[in-house]
Amino acid sequence: MTPAGGGGRPLPRAFYARATLDVARDLLAKVLVRRTAEGVTAGIIVETEAYVGEADPACHAAPGPTRRNQPLYGAPGHAYVYLNYGVHCLFNAVTERRGFPAAVLVRALDPVDGEDLMRRRRGRPLIDAHDLCRGPGNLARALGITLDDNRTDLTRAAPRGAGLWIEDRGLDLGAVEWTPRIGIRVGADRAWRCFVKGSGAVSGRKSVVSSR
Repeated sequence: MTPAGGGGRPLPRAFYARATLDVARDLLAKVLVRRTAEGVTAGIIVETEAYVGEADPACHAAPGPTRRNQPLYGAPGHAYVYLNYGVHCLFNAVTERRGFPAAVLVRALDPVDGEDLMRRRRGRPLIDAHDLCRGPGNLARALGITLDDNRTDLTRAAPRGAGLWIEDRGLDLGAVEWTPRIGIRVGADRAWRCFVKGSGAVSGRKSVVSSR
């Protein structure tokens, strides 16, 4: 994948207001951008997972509406950020329609902007670029994503000050592969994890179910 010259516009709300599996696939090769007072960090999305509705046992909406999962029931195109096991913040993009809880977890990025800042945040000055944002917890730490970013409208870029959005820089996608989701105890049979084939930043491997 190679940049097609400069930055792009944030993805519109209509991009997210679609079937979650389609959004999970189409987010690959898009760029997640985080702006803070420290600077700008960004990476190409190379791995995602879909979580779809109350019938999905691995989705946070499985028990029904709660205070924690309320963003999942809101408008598409917003961030759903939560604390995993009390340690790592994980970043998701809300999908589908208002009232139907679904989201895409972004699992890995290939850094394109702000690698030095990412290394400082990770506390790993010599870490390889492909390892900076491998895994959703490392990704959030490298980009400085916190619980304060929960409910952020991803369809709006921030020309100055803090901001979080996903944009299209016209990158080539390459082949996409699908596997069962990883790192979960229920619903692991559903092949709702997709990634860019051959990317060195992908966080985990499993037998490929299909290529699309």
